[in-house]
Amino acid sequence: MLNMNAYRLKKIAIMIIALSWWVSNQAIAAPPTNDTFTNSTPVTVGFSEVLDTTEATTDSDDALLNTSCGAPASDASVWYSFNATSDTNVVVDVSQSNYSAGVLVGEGSQDNLQTIACGPGAVPFFATAGTTYYVLAIDDQLDGGGNGGLLSISFNEVAPTTLDDFTVNPVGIVNIRTGVATISGTYTCNNGDFLGLFGDASQNVGRIATIRGDFFFFDSGTCNGTSHPWSGNVVPQNGKFAGGKAMTMTFAFTCGPFQCADGYIEQKIQLRGGKK
Repeated sequence: MLNMNAYRLKKIAIMIIALSWWVSNQAIAAPPTNDTFTNSTPVTVGFSEVLDTTEATTDSDDALLNTSCGAPASDASVWYSFNATSDTNVVVDVSQSNYSAGVLVGEGSQDNLQTIACGPGAVPFFATAGTTYYVLAIDDQLDGGGNGGLLSISFNEVAPTTLDDFTVNPVGIVNIRTGVATISGTYTCNNGDFLGLFGDASQNVGRIATIRGDFFFFDSGTCNGTSHPWSGNVVPQNGKFAGGKAMTMTFAFTCGPFQCADGYIEQKIQLRGGKK
């Protein structure tokens, strides 16, 4: 009788262990709570998290939002809802995930979502105060396979792009042999991906002739709030520039992820002779 009871107890113990293992694995294998639109995670600017999406699924809501985006896949998708309290520029960044992740942003209702922005890595969009935006983070399968992984997602405000200042020096240099003039100045910009500058110069020669030429300058990675120099060579289209007065018209512009900023200067300068 003792051996029989011991056998039964051992059998019950094995069953309990097996059941515990099954329950544990079911919990581990469960999809994230924000796997569906109706359970989207509410977020604000500054929110970030790392989320395991290996058990996340995809459904018709994902397909609807992807209709106008055209991502190659919307696997392992999870939902977030962002309500803007003020007009702001927002970037949703999933580029630090350990798989190829993308972002789709929509507005509207569950059955009538309109895609306003989408793309791989990091996606910017302009959020209007009082509007709720639905953000879908996906495995776009650009890495060739798998189903999700560790999603690293963040919502951050993007500072506006500004062209704070740009100048044209009142004195330029002219190569008296070639007739090419060099015009220079400075610029200061913030949160732009690049700075582009172009313009033209004209110089009256005698009573009827006018020498004309244009110039261009481009730089990137310098819109950091500090002053930087620029210069451009003005190749004459007819004749040669010479020492003396000239008129310049200069346009400058910089663009960031949301907007561009520009400026314009019309200025008389004095050309002075340089190399012979």
